[in-house]
Amino acid sequence: MNERRIPTRILAEGSVVVALSVVLKDILPPIYHLPQGGSVSAAGMVPLLWFSLRRGLRSGLEATAIYGLVHMALPGSYIVDPVQALLDYPIAFAALGLAGMFRKYPLLGVGVGIFGRFLAHFTSGIWFFSMYAPAGTHPAVYSAVYNGGYLLVEFIISVIIIYVFVKRNLIDVYL
Repeated sequence: MNERRIPTRILAEGSVVVALSVVLKDILPPIYHLPQGGSVSAAGMVPLLWFSLRRGLRSGLEATAIYGLVHMALPGSYIVDPVQALLDYPIAFAALGLAGMFRKYPLLGVGVGIFGRFLAHFTSGIWFFSMYAPAGTHPAVYSAVYNGGYLLVEFIISVIIIYVFVKRNLIDVYL
């Protein structure tokens, strides 16, 4: 049996960033909350992005997917269908782990991770939330505007903070 053993340090660090993201995104009141889900948080994705940049793709995907499951289990989750639940929670947040592919280019990693999250929410929005689109608005346009609006603000917040971390050498991506 060939099993991958996760070093205790990485497992502990992943647990802490998931918990920190829960506090920043799920416990603290959001800056703005949309009616069918989605919100602008107080840098709730930054710990997950930081961990992915620091520890790489595999560990990043694992931690961010776990956060997505935790986020889905908390009160306030907006679930209408099992496929929508997967798209909007574990898959969308696991996409943040894609930042781990860009350890040498952290700001690009932030963009790729958040864009991956956008794609999952965008797909869910077209398929499951098209009924909320105003009359005459194509579901893809509605989903892009709805999800892109709050994720753009989350991207700006996240990239500014990660930029400060990089400039102050607070991300040691080669550990």
